[in-house]
Amino acid sequence: MEATGTDEVEKIKSKFMSAWHNMKYSWVLKTKTYFSRNSPVFLLGKCYHFKTDGTYVALHSVQSYSAGALWIEISGNVEEFRKDFISRIWLTYREEFPQIKGSALTTDCGWGCTLRTGQMLLAQGLMLHFLGRAWVWPDALDIDSSDAESWTAHTVKKLTASFEASLTAEREPKILSHHHRGMLKRNRDANEMRNEVYHRKIISWFGDSPLAAFGLHRLTEYGKKSGKIAGDWYGPAVVAHILRKAVEEARDPDLQGVTVYVAQDCTVYSSDVIDRQCSFLDSGEADTKAVIILVPVRLGGERTNMDYLEFVKGILSLEYCVGIIGGKPKQSYYFAGFQDDSLIYMDPHYCQSFVDVSIKDFPLESFHCPSPKKMSFKKMDPSCTIGFYCRTVQDFERASEEITKMLKSSSKEKYPLFTFVKGHSRDYDFASSPLREENDLFSEDEKKRLKRFSTEEFVLL
Repeated sequence: MEATGTDEVEKIKSKFMSAWHNMKYSWVLKTKTYFSRNSPVFLLGKCYHFKTDGTYVALHSVQSYSAGALWIEISGNVEEFRKDFISRIWLTYREEFPQIKGSALTTDCGWGCTLRTGQMLLAQGLMLHFLGRAWVWPDALDIDSSDAESWTAHTVKKLTASFEASLTAEREPKILSHHHRGMLKRNRDANEMRNEVYHRKIISWFGDSPLAAFGLHRLTEYGKKSGKIAGDWYGPAVVAHILRKAVEEARDPDLQGVTVYVAQDCTVYSSDVIDRQCSFLDSGEADTKAVIILVPVRLGGERTNMDYLEFVKGILSLEYCVGIIGGKPKQSYYFAGFQDDSLIYMDPHYCQSFVDVSIKDFPLESFHCPSPKKMSFKKMDPSCTIGFYCRTVQDFERASEEITKMLKSSSKEKYPLFTFVKGHSRDYDFASSPLREENDLFSEDEKKRLKRFSTEEFVLL
């Protein structure tokens, strides 16, 4: 009876905290983000300039459950930047989703922000893999105040804008035959349909249901192996390992061509990465996989060291960068770009209602952020995880050379922030256990590392 009473108290406590967090994170937020016209803006490797008369472009947003964003002034390349930013997948707190196994929780408000930023980073990696960096959502600019009545109450309009138009840089003949015009239209329509399918499919993998491959329910289940339960706060390093395990365990055929590697103690072992890329597919055939490399690092002691600013900016200038899981102390953000000494980010601390991604034509609007936010680099928490995407082994080798040069040029001290090393981790006396029991998701070595990461302790050189 005592145990039953305790369970009831915990359920009541959980429901009370959920109600409080839902209210706390559902307020209408009025924000104004200023961008200088005199400095370039970088977003995941793409550069934009807002040069016109004056000094600042103000991007206003009114964020609430029922409001989009109002952009007051558009000049220069602002529209292209808006379209690119809004096209990134935004994953936030949700409420009223199916109960998480082993708990009474039906919301992640107040505790799931790092899992959400980790999801956003992985989503960007999958977007690079399936859609490419040039892709933008054709309906991106439709998210504005005209859709204020409800983001999730209406069916999404058919995607009609031409993605191909943004890619046809080569000159076309002035007069096209009917046959040629028909071929171009069919190719454009086929690409649009394919992109729409993958856009929706990627979002569905992050749905808030037990069946979603990278949904909160699966991630918290994998988190149990590192001593975490639903309702706990997760650090960026632990989330990196959870994401790796989630991709490893995913069974969707489309995901068999992607793998995730997590750096060990700020070291990327090149042969370990290439082994992952060249592993066998489920079909038994040998093939090269794309890899998402996650590097948990610490940018200083108790506070972020400003000496690392140029390196972080350099990383976010690379097109194969998939962002940074970081934030302020106990408040995680997904960093995707910068202007001057300010980081551009997407904020998961916004409670939205559950969307059933299993239904046909589920609404997409609430998965795309209508407005960017900026934060001074010096306010950033030093603990973070950096992500990169490499489609081929050759891409990885080029990336490792490029990033190594950046690390050396940005390191004022003897030791860089992290390193790329030739060979396998086992060559450097690291314990490795490639063969493990099927039901043991993390090796003993991984469990020890995860426990250390969960306290956010790093060796500072």
